[in-house]
Amino acid sequence: MPFAEINGARLFYESHGSGPAIVFAHGRGGNHLSWWRQVAAFQQDFRCVTFDQRGWGLTEGPAGAPDPATVSGDLLALLDYLEIDRAVLVAQSMGGISTLRVALQEPERVSGLVLADTTGGIGDASVVSLLVDVHPPDDPLRRALSDGFIEGYPDLTFLFGSIGRINQPMPVSVVSDMFRNPAGPQGSDLAKMAVPTLLVVGEEDAIFPVHVIEAVHRLIPGSRLAVVPGAAHSTHFEQADVFNDLLGEFIASLDFEVAAAADN
Repeated sequence: MPFAEINGARLFYESHGSGPAIVFAHGRGGNHLSWWRQVAAFQQDFRCVTFDQRGWGLTEGPAGAPDPATVSGDLLALLDYLEIDRAVLVAQSMGGISTLRVALQEPERVSGLVLADTTGGIGDASVVSLLVDVHPPDDPLRRALSDGFIEGYPDLTFLFGSIGRINQPMPVSVVSDMFRNPAGPQGSDLAKMAVPTLLVVGEEDAIFPVHVIEAVHRLIPGSRLAVVPGAAHSTHFEQADVFNDLLGEFIASLDFEVAAAADN
Protein backbone atom coordinates (compact mmCIF):
# COMPACT_ATOMS: atom_id res chain seq x y z
CA MET A 1 0.00 0.00 0.00
CA PRO A 2 1.31 3.49 -0.82
CA PHE A 3 2.48 5.56 2.12
CA ALA A 4 4.32 8.88 2.01
CA GLU A 5 6.90 9.48 4.74
CA ILE A 6 6.48 13.23 4.99
CA ASN A 7 6.38 16.03 7.54
CA GLY A 8 7.10 13.61 10.39
CA ALA A 9 4.17 11.37 9.49
CA ARG A 10 3.39 8.29 7.39
CA LEU A 11 0.40 9.30 5.26
CA PHE A 12 -1.60 6.77 3.29
CA TYR A 13 -2.57 7.99 -0.17
CA GLU A 14 -3.87 6.74 -3.50
CA SER A 15 -3.25 8.21 -6.96
CA HIS A 16 -5.46 7.30 -9.91
CA GLY A 17 -5.21 8.45 -13.53
CA SER A 18 -2.93 11.02 -15.11
CA GLY A 19 -3.10 14.64 -16.18
CA PRO A 20 -3.74 17.82 -14.20
CA ALA A 21 -4.07 16.97 -10.52
CA ILE A 22 -7.15 17.04 -8.32
CA VAL A 23 -6.41 16.42 -4.64
CA PHE A 24 -9.32 15.46 -2.40
CA ALA A 25 -9.27 16.15 1.36
CA HIS A 26 -11.84 14.25 3.42
CA GLY A 27 -13.90 15.29 6.42
CA ARG A 28 -14.11 14.00 9.98
CA GLY A 29 -16.49 11.15 9.14
CA GLY A 30 -14.54 9.95 6.13
CA ASN A 31 -11.17 9.02 4.74
CA HIS A 32 -9.64 8.40 1.31
CA LEU A 33 -12.51 6.05 0.41
CA SER A 34 -15.09 8.82 0.73
CA TRP A 35 -14.27 10.13 -2.74
CA TRP A 36 -14.95 6.93 -4.72
CA ARG A 37 -17.64 8.54 -6.88
CA GLN A 38 -15.40 11.49 -7.72
CA VAL A 39 -12.34 9.37 -8.54
CA ALA A 40 -14.44 7.16 -10.81
CA ALA A 41 -15.76 10.21 -12.67
CA PHE A 42 -12.52 12.15 -13.11
CA GLN A 43 -9.64 9.66 -13.28
CA GLN A 44 -9.83 9.32 -17.07
CA ASP A 45 -8.75 12.93 -17.59
CA PHE A 46 -7.09 13.88 -14.33
CA ARG A 47 -4.70 12.60 -11.73
CA CYS A 48 -6.97 12.06 -8.73
CA VAL A 49 -5.21 11.92 -5.36
CA THR A 50 -6.94 10.90 -2.15
CA PHE A 51 -5.28 10.52 1.24
CA ASP A 52 -5.95 9.87 4.90
CA GLN A 53 -5.27 12.75 7.24
CA ARG A 54 -3.37 12.18 10.49
CA GLY A 55 -5.40 9.96 12.81
CA TRP A 56 -7.86 8.93 10.09
CA GLY A 57 -8.10 5.83 7.93
CA LEU A 58 -4.75 4.11 7.49
CA THR A 59 -2.69 7.09 8.63
CA GLU A 60 -1.65 6.95 12.24
CA GLY A 61 -1.79 10.09 14.29
CA PRO A 62 -2.48 11.61 17.69
CA ALA A 63 -5.87 11.14 19.30
CA GLY A 64 -6.23 14.88 19.85
CA ALA A 65 -7.30 17.66 17.53
CA PRO A 66 -5.29 18.01 14.32
CA ASP A 67 -3.36 21.26 14.30
CA PRO A 68 -4.22 23.47 11.29
CA ALA A 69 -0.57 24.30 10.63
CA THR A 70 0.38 20.63 10.76
CA VAL A 71 -2.34 19.34 8.44
CA SER A 72 -1.72 22.10 5.90
CA GLY A 73 1.97 21.24 6.09
CA ASP A 74 1.07 17.62 5.44
CA LEU A 75 -0.88 18.61 2.34
CA LEU A 76 1.95 20.71 0.94
CA ALA A 77 4.46 17.96 1.71
CA LEU A 78 2.24 15.43 -0.07
CA LEU A 79 2.13 17.67 -3.15
CA ASP A 80 5.92 17.85 -3.09
CA TYR A 81 6.27 14.10 -2.55
CA LEU A 82 4.03 13.36 -5.53
CA GLU A 83 5.78 16.07 -7.61
CA ILE A 84 2.56 18.02 -8.11
CA ASP A 85 3.33 21.67 -8.80
CA ARG A 86 -0.31 22.81 -8.94
CA ALA A 87 -3.60 21.15 -8.18
CA VAL A 88 -7.29 21.73 -7.80
CA LEU A 89 -7.97 21.15 -4.10
CA VAL A 90 -11.36 19.68 -3.22
CA ALA A 91 -12.35 19.47 0.43
CA GLN A 92 -15.31 18.36 2.49
CA SER A 93 -15.87 19.60 6.05
CA MET A 94 -12.64 19.10 8.07
CA GLY A 95 -10.62 18.88 4.86
CA GLY A 96 -11.34 22.55 4.27
CA ILE A 97 -9.07 23.57 7.11
CA SER A 98 -5.90 22.39 5.38
CA THR A 99 -6.94 23.30 1.83
CA LEU A 100 -8.00 26.86 2.62
CA ARG A 101 -4.80 27.43 4.54
CA VAL A 102 -2.70 26.18 1.61
CA ALA A 103 -4.66 28.39 -0.80
CA LEU A 104 -3.94 31.41 1.39
CA GLN A 105 -0.29 30.64 2.07
CA GLU A 106 0.85 29.25 -1.30
CA PRO A 107 -1.74 30.28 -3.91
CA GLU A 108 0.64 29.49 -6.76
CA ARG A 109 0.19 25.79 -5.89
CA VAL A 110 -3.60 25.92 -6.16
CA SER A 111 -5.37 26.10 -9.54
CA GLY A 112 -8.75 26.19 -7.86
CA LEU A 113 -10.35 25.49 -4.48
CA VAL A 114 -13.61 23.68 -3.78
CA LEU A 115 -14.93 23.97 -0.23
CA ALA A 116 -17.84 21.58 0.22
CA ASP A 117 -19.94 21.73 3.37
CA THR A 118 -17.26 23.64 5.24
CA THR A 119 -16.20 27.08 6.40
CA GLY A 120 -12.57 26.06 6.05
CA GLY A 121 -12.02 26.99 9.68
CA ILE A 122 -12.51 30.70 9.03
CA GLY A 123 -12.16 32.55 12.33
CA ASP A 124 -13.77 35.82 11.28
CA ALA A 125 -16.53 36.83 13.69
CA SER A 126 -19.02 37.19 10.84
CA VAL A 127 -18.83 33.41 10.38
CA VAL A 128 -17.97 32.05 13.83
CA SER A 129 -20.80 33.97 15.51
CA LEU A 130 -23.34 32.21 13.31
CA LEU A 131 -22.25 28.80 14.62
CA VAL A 132 -23.25 29.60 18.20
CA ASP A 133 -26.85 28.63 17.56
CA VAL A 134 -26.08 25.64 15.32
CA HIS A 135 -26.81 22.33 17.06
CA PRO A 136 -26.65 19.33 14.70
CA PRO A 137 -28.05 15.91 15.68
CA ASP A 138 -25.96 13.64 17.91
CA ASP A 139 -26.49 10.59 15.70
CA PRO A 140 -23.44 10.32 13.39
CA LEU A 141 -25.41 9.38 10.28
CA ARG A 142 -28.03 12.08 10.77
CA ARG A 143 -25.27 14.64 11.30
CA ALA A 144 -23.83 13.79 7.91
CA LEU A 145 -26.74 12.67 5.72
CA SER A 146 -30.23 13.96 4.99
CA ASP A 147 -33.23 12.03 6.27
CA GLY A 148 -34.36 11.50 2.69
CA PHE A 149 -31.04 9.92 1.75
CA ILE A 150 -31.01 7.65 4.80
CA GLU A 151 -34.54 6.46 4.12
CA GLY A 152 -34.19 6.20 0.35
CA TYR A 153 -30.73 4.67 0.07
CA PRO A 154 -30.14 2.22 2.93
CA ASP A 155 -27.36 0.49 0.98
CA LEU A 156 -25.37 3.68 0.43
CA THR A 157 -26.09 4.77 4.00
CA PHE A 158 -24.58 1.49 5.21
CA LEU A 159 -21.56 2.07 2.96
CA PHE A 160 -21.13 5.60 4.31
CA GLY A 161 -21.12 4.31 7.88
CA SER A 162 -18.75 1.47 7.01
CA ILE A 163 -16.24 3.89 5.51
CA GLY A 164 -16.34 5.94 8.70
CA ARG A 165 -15.83 2.92 10.93
CA ILE A 166 -12.38 2.40 9.41
CA ASN A 167 -11.29 5.47 11.38
CA GLN A 168 -10.22 5.35 15.00
CA PRO A 169 -12.84 6.76 17.39
CA MET A 170 -12.71 10.55 17.55
CA PRO A 171 -14.96 12.80 19.66
CA VAL A 172 -17.02 15.25 17.60
CA SER A 173 -15.72 18.15 19.69
CA VAL A 174 -12.15 17.46 18.55
CA VAL A 175 -13.02 18.77 15.12
CA SER A 176 -16.04 21.01 15.73
CA ASP A 177 -14.04 23.26 18.07
CA MET A 178 -11.59 23.99 15.24
CA PHE A 179 -14.38 25.64 13.28
CA ARG A 180 -15.20 27.93 16.19
CA ASN A 181 -11.64 29.11 16.74
CA PRO A 182 -11.37 32.91 16.31
CA ALA A 183 -7.68 32.46 15.46
CA GLY A 184 -8.63 31.03 12.05
CA PRO A 185 -8.37 33.05 8.81
CA GLN A 186 -9.91 36.51 9.02
CA GLY A 187 -11.85 38.56 6.53
CA SER A 188 -8.75 40.65 5.89
CA ASP A 189 -6.84 37.49 4.89
CA LEU A 190 -9.60 36.29 2.61
CA ALA A 191 -9.99 39.71 0.96
CA LYS A 192 -6.55 39.20 -0.60
CA MET A 193 -7.27 35.67 -1.80
CA ALA A 194 -6.85 35.26 -5.55
CA VAL A 195 -7.52 31.52 -5.92
CA PRO A 196 -10.76 30.73 -7.81
CA THR A 197 -13.11 29.24 -5.23
CA LEU A 198 -16.32 27.23 -5.41
CA LEU A 199 -18.44 26.81 -2.29
CA VAL A 200 -20.86 23.88 -2.22
CA VAL A 201 -23.38 23.27 0.55
CA GLY A 202 -26.24 20.86 1.02
CA GLU A 203 -29.60 22.56 1.41
CA GLU A 204 -30.18 20.49 4.57
CA ASP A 205 -26.70 20.77 6.08
CA ALA A 206 -27.18 20.86 9.86
CA ILE A 207 -23.50 21.42 10.69
CA PHE A 208 -22.83 24.35 8.35
CA PRO A 209 -26.28 25.58 7.30
CA VAL A 210 -26.69 27.53 4.09
CA HIS A 211 -26.70 30.92 5.83
CA VAL A 212 -23.29 30.14 7.35
CA ILE A 213 -21.78 29.28 3.96
CA GLU A 214 -23.38 32.41 2.51
CA ALA A 215 -21.34 34.36 5.08
CA VAL A 216 -18.20 32.59 3.85
CA HIS A 217 -19.18 33.43 0.28
CA ARG A 218 -19.30 37.13 1.17
CA LEU A 219 -15.75 37.01 2.53
CA ILE A 220 -14.04 35.32 -0.44
CA PRO A 221 -13.78 37.65 -3.46
CA GLY A 222 -15.20 36.21 -6.65
CA SER A 223 -16.24 32.96 -5.01
CA ARG A 224 -19.14 30.98 -6.41
CA LEU A 225 -21.83 29.37 -4.28
CA ALA A 226 -23.89 26.30 -5.14
CA VAL A 227 -26.68 25.08 -2.86
CA VAL A 228 -27.52 21.42 -3.51
CA PRO A 229 -31.09 20.22 -2.82
CA GLY A 230 -31.55 16.76 -1.35
CA ALA A 231 -28.25 16.82 0.51
CA ALA A 232 -27.11 17.57 4.03
CA HIS A 233 -23.45 17.62 5.12
CA SER A 234 -22.13 15.23 2.47
CA THR A 235 -23.02 16.61 -0.94
CA HIS A 236 -20.20 14.66 -2.62
CA PHE A 237 -21.77 11.40 -1.40
CA GLU A 238 -25.50 12.14 -1.25
CA GLN A 239 -25.74 13.92 -4.60
CA ALA A 240 -22.58 12.68 -6.30
CA ASP A 241 -23.76 13.33 -9.87
CA VAL A 242 -24.72 16.92 -9.06
CA PHE A 243 -21.47 17.44 -7.16
CA ASN A 244 -19.43 16.01 -10.03
CA ASP A 245 -21.20 18.25 -12.53
CA LEU A 246 -20.43 21.28 -10.37
CA LEU A 247 -16.80 20.22 -10.02
CA GLY A 248 -16.44 19.57 -13.75
CA GLU A 249 -17.94 22.95 -14.66
CA PHE A 250 -15.70 24.69 -12.16
CA ILE A 251 -12.56 22.98 -13.44
CA ALA A 252 -13.51 23.85 -17.03
CA SER A 253 -13.54 27.53 -16.04
CA LEU A 254 -9.96 27.47 -14.74
CA ASP A 255 -6.64 27.99 -16.53
CA PHE A 256 -6.02 26.56 -20.00
CA GLU A 257 -4.10 23.44 -19.00
CA VAL A 258 -6.75 22.22 -16.57
CA ALA A 259 -9.70 23.36 -18.66
CA ALA A 260 -8.41 21.54 -21.73
CA ALA A 261 -8.45 18.24 -19.87
CA ALA A 262 -11.95 18.90 -18.56
CA ASP A 263 -13.23 19.36 -22.12
CA ASN A 264 -11.83 16.03 -23.37
